[in-house]
Amino acid sequence: MATRQKDRGLLQPVPRGSATGRLLLIVTTALVIFGTIFVASASEGQSAANGGTSFSIMIHDVAYLCIGVFALYLATRVRLERLVRAAPLVVGGGLVLLLAVKAVGVSANGGKRWLNFHLINLQPSELFKLFTILFLAWLVQHHHDELNNWKQLALWTLPVWLGCGLIVLEPDIGTASVVLVIGVSMLAVAGLSRPLLGRVVVLTGLAVGAYLFLKPYSAKRFFAFLHPNTNVLGSGYQLLQSRIGLGAGGWTGLGLGHSREKWGLLPNPHTDFIFAIIGEELGLVGTLAVLALFVAFLMVSVRIAQQCSNQVYRLAAVGITTWICVEALINISSVVGWWAVTGVPLPFFSYGGTALITELAAVGLLYNIAHDHSRTGDLTIREYRITNFRETLERQRPLRPAERQHTTQRRRQDY
Repeated sequence: MATRQKDRGLLQPVPRGSATGRLLLIVTTALVIFGTIFVASASEGQSAANGGTSFSIMIHDVAYLCIGVFALYLATRVRLERLVRAAPLVVGGGLVLLLAVKAVGVSANGGKRWLNFHLINLQPSELFKLFTILFLAWLVQHHHDELNNWKQLALWTLPVWLGCGLIVLEPDIGTASVVLVIGVSMLAVAGLSRPLLGRVVVLTGLAVGAYLFLKPYSAKRFFAFLHPNTNVLGSGYQLLQSRIGLGAGGWTGLGLGHSREKWGLLPNPHTDFIFAIIGEELGLVGTLAVLALFVAFLMVSVRIAQQCSNQVYRLAAVGITTWICVEALINISSVVGWWAVTGVPLPFFSYGGTALITELAAVGLLYNIAHDHSRTGDLTIREYRITNFRETLERQRPLRPAERQHTTQRRRQDY
């Protein structure tokens, strides 16, 4: 009896034995160490401007890292089936937190995105990325036979749309776009039909276009990357300073800690534009090393998803991989001027407590999935009910004379 009660608990022993899981932890450790070093370097100017020591921001980052490591540990031990089962409650809690931000949130840098818990300024939009992944995995598990209908799809994914709407109102169009990319990628892998995927993409594009039309200032900032030189002291300033920093780094950089841009020239050097500081201090070699680490993370995560025999957890792995890699792609593209500056952080690098904690928790879930050996039936999104109805009609349809004669001949031959 004691053994059964123990098996029903939320936590399990830390799983071991998967080489892919160990490789995931090695790559993540390299990303986190590299990121912590550059938060310390890139935040030096901001720390001095705030009146603290040169490493005051880095000390906070290390504190968040400790919480994140604990979150990773818990995620490796959580029973995945219990976690997915609770996904509707989890995503509901995420919506409550986003509503709380709207009501009593803390404003900074033109956005209202945080809840002040004194020990940490919690950013619910970062948590909502992980909540969306868990909810969509649960949704496909329980309603995969309904999602290829437009009305049912809109109904069941309503919590995700509501969450994205609340995030846009903060305003944070970058995070909202990442949530939508996660959702579309998971539904595409789950088998959602191309016509429905096309409708989702078109609807999302229309929503973004309407937002930019109603917010001319946001539209101006969004498209500033196309012509940064036309407003050097305004919307194009940050991107131009980022390019100057990357160019000054050359092949091998100015040396660790020797960035000039972080001393008040480049805004947000330790958050959104930390990649520019890496390029300035370590040059092209350093930026390629960062890219190589993210490519390694992508390959290991894809391998975990391929090896997983449980389609629910495989979808969760796809969502986490999409989240981390798409954010890295958007951030780096923004820093070098290939995409709009939308405030999307560089995972494991950019300073931010909630983001780092949530990302490490997601890695813990990936490690957990790498050790899972459970199996599920076919959960591919198809129109099962329509197919079965057609098959039933086909069986009940009276045979034509030619079909009846063919059937009689086959029975005689069998006899």
